[in-house]
Amino acid sequence: MKKLNKTTVEKPELPVKILQFGEGNFLRAFVDWMIHKANEQGVLHHGVVAVQPISGGDFVANLFKGQDSLYHVYLEGIKDKQPVKEVTLVKSINEVLNPYSSYAEYEKLFLSEGLEMIVSNTTEAGIRYEEGDDLAALPPKSYPAKMTALLHKRFQKFNGVADKGLLVICCELIEDNGSTLREYVLKHAEYNQLGDEFTNWVKTSIHFYDTLVDRIVPGFPKENIQEIQEEIGFEDNLVVKGEYFHVWAIGGDSIIREKLPLDKAGLNVLFMDDIKEFRAKKVRVLNGSHTAMVPVALQLGCETVMDAFNTPEVEKYINRLVDTEVLPMVPGEKEELKAFAAKILERFYNPFLKHYLKDISLNSISKWEARDYPTVYDNFKKGDKLAKLTLFSFAALLVLYTGQSEAKGFTPNDTKEFLDFIQSSFDKNNIEGWVTGIVENKTIWKEDFTQVAGFTEEVAKDVRLILEKGMLAALKTILA
Repeated sequence: MKKLNKTTVEKPELPVKILQFGEGNFLRAFVDWMIHKANEQGVLHHGVVAVQPISGGDFVANLFKGQDSLYHVYLEGIKDKQPVKEVTLVKSINEVLNPYSSYAEYEKLFLSEGLEMIVSNTTEAGIRYEEGDDLAALPPKSYPAKMTALLHKRFQKFNGVADKGLLVICCELIEDNGSTLREYVLKHAEYNQLGDEFTNWVKTSIHFYDTLVDRIVPGFPKENIQEIQEEIGFEDNLVVKGEYFHVWAIGGDSIIREKLPLDKAGLNVLFMDDIKEFRAKKVRVLNGSHTAMVPVALQLGCETVMDAFNTPEVEKYINRLVDTEVLPMVPGEKEELKAFAAKILERFYNPFLKHYLKDISLNSISKWEARDYPTVYDNFKKGDKLAKLTLFSFAALLVLYTGQSEAKGFTPNDTKEFLDFIQSSFDKNNIEGWVTGIVENKTIWKEDFTQVAGFTEEVAKDVRLILEKGMLAALKTILA
């Protein structure tokens, strides 16, 4: 089997336009895959240098060096209800740098004239403000401090010239990711007294973008890597496996559309002034469906999302919930919303990804409140009705968390004191009192569920139904 490097594969010489914080599976199967696609089609001519955001990663950097940063992205999924597979040899990464052991190279890179943008995925914990983080360290510890130091040195080198500013695109899975990073950079600048001129340059010449990214990326397929290597014909130890579906929503000024026109390469990249409405739509349809489905499907013996959607009652339940309770409360043109939801829900049929329900169930209490309660609230306030299917999912969650459900072998992974309260207060002889105690426990919820008249009564009724008839019969009853 052939080694994968520049002696066996032709790799283009690309100017470094993008500095990327993060070399992990997601960025490589999402952003770098897109850059490669756009380069291949002549839309871009961009090289990426990936920088490791935390120390201690020489092994990883050496792995990339051994393959000249070449790797395959192996995508499998469903498109128009048919299986689809795509394998791409990605050539957009020039190199991977460890700034802790190769700081001089890192500094040379971020001070280069041709650099245009910074992309990051430093995990949800990466964008955090650490007061006193040393900007003189080589490099500073936290990502916002790294960015502040980098930008200040660039400001000094180019004397604050506007056209040497950068576009900063965050892919971390937090709300307002780019705006939050900007806030922390300015906070570090103020704390370290970097001056008004620098602060004004950041405000006017550095363009921060809020984004929402979506593609499931399981990563390195160790369970069948030999089979995949034989199929692609290379000894590739950096293969990334992901789903075929992808969407990248980028919010902010129009400069990004001109500088990074990935949509012109046929990629599902959406540019908009503000992504809040799109985020709400995506969270309610995809994440809300996942959270509603999990406690129901687990009590039917399902292990994965695919198992759940192969169960006719679950499939019917989620599709009806989205169609009759979620979509009517989401702003937008109805046919467009239906098409959006159809694309999202099609992913649930993907037989190639083992998306385990127990993994999705992590912290379901806060997830249900953030993703599903808004649907209940809007149906009541705007539609003057109870969202009975969504409320059924809350009842299913409470039953699941009693530890006495049909989900044998399942252990909830959630805030311990919340779980303890749900389990210790459970009273099968006074279900309504039990549900009332949970709903009115202000330490568990940020929202006041009692704003929705009939919330507690409906949930208690569904809990009794599940406990008396079992999940399958209860589900059939509410779908009848």
